[in-house]
Parts: sequence; C-alpha cells; structure tokens
Amino acid sequence: MATKDRSAIVSGMGVGMSIIQTLVGKAQRRGVPDEVVHSLATPEGDALLDQFVEIMASTRRGANDSNLYPITVDYTLSLERMIAAGHYDWKNDDITAKHFPMKGEGSANVEIQLVHFNRVMESETVIRELDTMGLRPATLEELLAFGAKYPDIQREFPIVALGSVWRYASGFRSVPFLGRSGAQRHLGLGWFEVRWDENYRFAAVRK
Repeated sequence: MATKDRSAIVSGMGVGMSIIQTLVGKAQRRGVPDEVVHSLATPEGDALLDQFVEIMASTRRGANDSNLYPITVDYTLSLERMIAAGHYDWKNDDITAKHFPMKGEGSANVEIQLVHFNRVMESETVIRELDTMGLRPATLEELLAFGAKYPDIQREFPIVALGSVWRYASGFRSVPFLGRSGAQRHLGLGWFEVRWDENYRFAAVRK
C-alpha cells in the first residue's frame, strides 16, 4: 500500500474518532443515558442516525428548506373551522369534534417537525423513537394548523399525527393524516395498528 494511501486512512480514522468522542461527550453533558449512545451501533440506532443525516442534509440545503415549520394553533376556533381553513378537497366524515374533542385553550405557537424514518414502522415504535428524540406526536389541531399554513407539503408525502387517536366501537384505533390523490389534498384517517411505509412523515413537536 502506498504511503499516501496509508496516510489518508489514518487521517480518516482520526477524524472519525474525533467525531465519536465529541458526540459522546456532548451526549453525556446533556444527560443522555449510555444505553442510548450505545444503541447507535445496533440496528435500533438506525432511526437516530437517520435523524443526524437529515439534520446535516437540511443544513446543507439551507435554512429556507428546514425541517421545522412554525405554526400557530388557534384553539378558539371550532374543529370544523380549523378543517375549513385547510381547504381540503376531501375529508373523512369521522373527523369530528365528537370523535376528536379539542383540548387546548387560547392560541399556541409551536414548531412542527416532520420526522422521516425512511423505513416501515409501527405506530408504537414511532412514538417510542420520537420520545428518545425529545419529541411528542402532533395532535389533530396541530396537524390542521400545519395543513392550512403549508398546503403543498402533503402533495410531496403523507403526514401522520399520532397524537390524536379515535377508537371505533369495534376496538380498532385510527389517527388523522394529510395525504393526496392526484392533485387533490385529503384529510384522512389511518389505522393506528397499520405498518406505515417508508414514504410517511410523522408530525412531531418538541416536548
């Protein structure tokens, strides 16, 4: 092996070790448990690594293409008016105030983060992964405020809000999501028990 090649490998190893040491040090200072750090070297750590890569990609794309979307949720509006503000071409008739009673008061400014795991996920797993990231699933009210302010995003990929769940009489649970059919924008319900495919994003809010 040429001396130049060996030097490049050693240099690369040094940079890699420096990144790992810095990451571990920052995690420890923030109180991240050792088992969470160790999980990065296991298949269970893929979701966190995906988030690191997404953050780096977003930084490279620039602040205007960030994965954070500021919204204002106006809880003085009825659920019907929140839905109307989104101008959806179609909505599921089971998305009602009776099935999804509103819980907030006044207005709240929050940032919606669209989390993309890029793999098939079950709802419970998504919620656990969001928790390790310091996030909680967005509610229906937050999803509607997002859909009204950023109407074109759901044309790129479907967006799920696991923070609001309605249980059918049969026992099955459903959650709201924003999707599309052709050029039309939909406000629909999906089964909580379903396995979401790689294309889905999960609306989340910092705890």
